[in-house]
Amino acid sequence: MGGNETRTLWISVGVAFFAIFMLYSWSETQKSEVAKKYGATKRVVVAASDIAEMETIDESKLEVIDQPQDFIQPEAVSDPEAAVGQVAAVPIKKGEQLLQTKLLLPGPDTGLSMEVSPGKRAITMPIDDMRGVSRLLRPGDRIDIVAALDYGRGGDQRREVRTILQDVVVLATGLNVVNKIPRRFELDSNGRTINRINLSANTTFTSITIEAKPEEVQQLVYILATAPGSMFTVLRHPNDRLQAPTRSTVIEDILQKPVLMRTPAANEPTAQPLPGAAPRIMPPTGPLAAPIQPPKPAVQPRGSFREL
Repeated sequence: MGGNETRTLWISVGVAFFAIFMLYSWSETQKSEVAKKYGATKRVVVAASDIAEMETIDESKLEVIDQPQDFIQPEAVSDPEAAVGQVAAVPIKKGEQLLQTKLLLPGPDTGLSMEVSPGKRAITMPIDDMRGVSRLLRPGDRIDIVAALDYGRGGDQRREVRTILQDVVVLATGLNVVNKIPRRFELDSNGRTINRINLSANTTFTSITIEAKPEEVQQLVYILATAPGSMFTVLRHPNDRLQAPTRSTVIEDILQKPVLMRTPAANEPTAQPLPGAAPRIMPPTGPLAAPIQPPKPAVQPRGSFREL
């Protein structure tokens, strides 16, 4: 590279730095003039995109900009962390300032209808430490529901255990609704300070709300109305979406004994299998193994009656 080319390069670099300096000086001058005219600027949180009513707010929907103090509305949010996890009480347009008066804390006031999938229904079932995986369930978890049901009468009463629902999503644990952000914000007693509550540490709930198909909801209501303590929840891995068919479990399965077919009494109604359960057909053993032959009609000996 010759001397002229080197000099030209350094001149270009110098001109570029000078242009950057002039642009920075101009922007600072403009900022000073705006601050002098409208007052000092302040950070404010605005919507980065349209937010629908009752929609949960996350980081992707927020943007922080500088606005003159005279243009900032009362109750405007200045920290995006204070708005993340809350629910929009009204529609918020793109570029609109987020106000505390337009935000709601997730809970019973915000409702649960927007979290229910189309074509499904939300239903609540009671749990405890034993039936609810030690209350380690969280909104958004996926579970199976296992029921232990009795049928029959008297000495012929039997119990079967089977999985009635698989891959069921938990919409809420108590009053904590499903939320991508595992935290909730609440005002303290004086109504001024916002406290952050970690939902992962809440184990005070005594019920969970799940979603299911209408016909599955009817089965759950039947069990809740007849034997509410017979249902248990089983926690799944979030990536395990397989719904494999399962057979019922009876006491013979645990004792590893054959299941015999039982003939009900003449005045006893036949027990109906559980909905969707495969019939348990076992070959007869012992005296039942030989087929029962119908009695042959008696043959009258010839000449044993008088012809009229």
